[in-house]
Amino acid sequence: MTAFRYKALDASGKATSGMLESDSAKQVRVRLREQNLVPVAVEPVNRPADHDAAGGVLPRLRGGIGATALALLTRQFATLLGAGMTIEQALNALIEQGETAREKAVLAGVRSEVMAGHSLASAMRRFPRVFPDIYATLVMAGEQSGQISQVMLKLADYMEARHALRQKVITAMIYPAIVTVVAFAVIAALLTYVVPQVVSVFTQTRQALPLLTRGLIVVSDFLRATWWMWLAGGVGAGLMLRRALRQEAFRMRWQGLLLRLPVAGGLMRAIATARFSSAMSILAGSGVPMLRSLETGAGLTGNLPMQRAVEAATQQVREGASLAAALKRAGGFPPMLVHLIASGEATGRLDHTLSTAARQQESEVAARLSVLTALVEPALILIMGGVVMVIVLAVLMPIIEMNQLVR
Repeated sequence: MTAFRYKALDASGKATSGMLESDSAKQVRVRLREQNLVPVAVEPVNRPADHDAAGGVLPRLRGGIGATALALLTRQFATLLGAGMTIEQALNALIEQGETAREKAVLAGVRSEVMAGHSLASAMRRFPRVFPDIYATLVMAGEQSGQISQVMLKLADYMEARHALRQKVITAMIYPAIVTVVAFAVIAALLTYVVPQVVSVFTQTRQALPLLTRGLIVVSDFLRATWWMWLAGGVGAGLMLRRALRQEAFRMRWQGLLLRLPVAGGLMRAIATARFSSAMSILAGSGVPMLRSLETGAGLTGNLPMQRAVEAATQQVREGASLAAALKRAGGFPPMLVHLIASGEATGRLDHTLSTAARQQESEVAARLSVLTALVEPALILIMGGVVMVIVLAVLMPIIEMNQLVR
């Protein structure tokens, strides 16, 4: 049976939509008419036209279902499978539990593929923008080992940990971003509105203004005349940078430059290392072959230079080198990770040492975030205070000189 998405009208002319499973669209229309509904459109969820050449989903599904929702869905799936339900029964329950039409549509498409005889992993690969490569790879390993529920639990833990790491970085950057925006807004308001109003009083007195005040007037007049050019230039530069980052060569140079920065570079390297070691830990612990694990983990670093280093190490492992030696020769990864991997290979507990490495790198990320915010926040406040102080001095100096003349 195939899942069909339908749109119909009831007796009052009100539009309704939903999904039904049937052997054909014709049978769906018959069932809708039996419910006193007039079918307007009936489309299969997983028809070939729903996928592009690369296996992508229709535009309405390209956005995925969100990292948080996918992690929750994975944990619910693991719980249902652990309770003894079959994959089909678990998918039925998840479809009923689904909070959005997008989730229900994806799950219905997966269920239709499974009922057609495909494995759960291959069904999920039909929706690559919803289920990432590591997801399908681990599901396949779980199906082959007969431990699908345990693998799904590990996968849920991994996704929640990755989301928590991302949220930790975003939260640490929110305050500096807000301070920066407020600082620019305050300075722009002072220069384009407040300063001209105050300085106009001095110009009417025909008093010789101090050099600092004259300079401030020039800057204020310049910004008032060209503010739209600065705004357009900033938007244009942002769009050009976004477009350039889509090119692999430019992104490689850009991210390589960021990795060489004193504090931010270490933070980016620690984040990429934490992602890689966490993914490798769950892949190795689920019985995925080493080469396949490396190929999957390379794309999860989120950093192109680090990804290239993993790909170079993968080639060396394919030629017979150990993982620790290959990562050491490829460069880019911290020595702590290399030594932990070497210990894991020697003791046969690679998944455990990789998990330890992931926790150590996450702790390092937290420490580097604390250092970065401790440096950035006072610097932003000092810069804003310095600029405001210059503006205040430029306004007060003519007033002080006028008082001295009166005396």
